[in-house]
Amino acid sequence: MFVPATFAIALVMTILSTICWGSFANTYKLTKNYRFEFYYWDYALGIVLISLVLAFTMGSTQATGESFLANVRWADGSNILCAAVGGFIFNIANLLLIAGIEMAGMAVAFPISIGIALVVGVVMSYAIQPKGNPTLLGVGVALAIVAVIMVGKAYGNLPTGGRTVSRKSVVVCLISGLLMGSFAPFVTRALTAGKTLTPYSIAVFFTLGALVCCLPVLTFFMRKPLVGTPVNFSGYLAARGSEHFLGLAGGIVWGLGTVFNFVAASFVGVAIAYAIGQASPMVAALWGVFVWHEFRGASAKAKFYVAGMFVSYLLALVAIAQAYRLR
Repeated sequence: MFVPATFAIALVMTILSTICWGSFANTYKLTKNYRFEFYYWDYALGIVLISLVLAFTMGSTQATGESFLANVRWADGSNILCAAVGGFIFNIANLLLIAGIEMAGMAVAFPISIGIALVVGVVMSYAIQPKGNPTLLGVGVALAIVAVIMVGKAYGNLPTGGRTVSRKSVVVCLISGLLMGSFAPFVTRALTAGKTLTPYSIAVFFTLGALVCCLPVLTFFMRKPLVGTPVNFSGYLAARGSEHFLGLAGGIVWGLGTVFNFVAASFVGVAIAYAIGQASPMVAALWGVFVWHEFRGASAKAKFYVAGMFVSYLLALVAIAQAYRLR
């Protein structure tokens, strides 16, 4: 299987994972008047598809380590279960994050959900796999949280950014953040304990866990959505081919980032890879600024927050990179 041989390669892979995680939602933006619940079914299929493709290609080369199928036969069943549970938990968190964005807006949802996820995920992963300088890693996480808050402030200062924030929406974002941070320790365990899984194997079972999660959880949200009116599968079946394609493409982009993050984590540790990957809101904001022109006509204050976000994220990246070098 392919694994990074140097820190530089691992760092590039974590940055690519950030780009993928922050870019996949563009495929949903390209759909018109299409319910996210329908999009998400194809997205879930796409993440499984790309994880299998990479497992049987990059994850099965003879350069280093075991092939995907050999690793699955050899690894502990408990690690397979951990990877699948991690995907199941992630999927609930992701659905709640999307609902939180629709209910309260990015200005509220990102700082609460992603901020909590960063702290929970890094702390719990580092407790299991203490890899990297804890002080610099903590500084990097703090700077990343500042950047996420800046994202929220920037969107909150857009002309259309103001909205009433209910207690329900805040609770949804809180739960999303706790769950989003809780999946990382399961990945860490599968990568480090007993007869371990390779990162490619983890990605396959992680994405399968996310797909299985859709059966009860996404079906429930279709019938009792937190936002909007109930929908049924007839709407999904009636969707145009282009809409199904965009859902699959979104899943493939996100899944590619996930595999890269797990592969990089095998070199730098899950805490460091997760901390860099969870800076994806900054990438999403870049798309918003330069492609979707969401900040056209924005106030000087909003532009100030966007600039502060980029500076904070770059400083976070430097601190986290040094956390590995000075471990």
